[in-house]
Amino acid sequence: MRFAFAGIDFLGDVFETLIDKGWHPVKLFSRPCDSIYDFNETTVSRARGLRIPVQMSRIAPADLAGLKALGCDALVVAGYPWLITGWEHHVPYAFNFHPSPLPDGRGPYPLFKAILDECHEWGVTAHVLEPAFDTGAILAQRRFALSPQETHDTLLAKCQMAAKDMAIRLAEDLEALWREAAPQGPGTYWPRITQTERTVQWTGSVADALRTIRAFGSIEAFAQVDSRYIYIWEASGWQEEHGFRPGALVHKHRKHMVVAARDGFVQITGWSPYTPGPARGA
Repeated sequence: MRFAFAGIDFLGDVFETLIDKGWHPVKLFSRPCDSIYDFNETTVSRARGLRIPVQMSRIAPADLAGLKALGCDALVVAGYPWLITGWEHHVPYAFNFHPSPLPDGRGPYPLFKAILDECHEWGVTAHVLEPAFDTGAILAQRRFALSPQETHDTLLAKCQMAAKDMAIRLAEDLEALWREAAPQGPGTYWPRITQTERTVQWTGSVADALRTIRAFGSIEAFAQVDSRYIYIWEASGWQEEHGFRPGALVHKHRKHMVVAARDGFVQITGWSPYTPGPARGA
């Protein structure tokens, strides 16, 4: 099977898995990354090592025609932000890996909200490309349980591992899965996370604060401590009655800070200072 891949390192293991299963890559479509939260170095390096073309701009109709000229059988999408339409005239198969149990969780990056909403189960879905994002018929899906202490980083790892397993299944049985693809029906769309949702609210409980911090993990939550703004990636806490104002810095040891929440304290052990400029994260 000759295929093109559109994506970044986020689900780049799909690219490698298909190659390992004997699929032959003909082109990589990627996108600019900030190399802080989004990366494509591994995927681009692999493509260049295979001496296949790499394109960083959005896929245009002429590019799809070019895939047909290359004898491409499938366009595989994973972590690509631009809508791809009109592929039906140029390649037999085109499908996307989406990190949610569709039809729930459509949208640009639902992992944060999965933890913020305390979902008990999550999943990854491979679906046929349609003219609307994340709505195509389901080819394969893998679901898994979420821990009450789930973090963004553990959830991301689970999604990546599930996507690899699904890539193996698709590589081995794409024709049958394509014939049996099931329409999604009605679903839910989750828009890009807001700065408010990403911000720790000290007037809430310790559990609420820690959940927000876990939801963003190494992407970092945002918070105000006294008059200082910071990014947080690691913290723990405990419940305790106190008379401090929520958000007050009540103790500090080296770089560790203890901040008052409504019903206790949060000890921040991993953080970085806020620096004005382009928005960080998702």
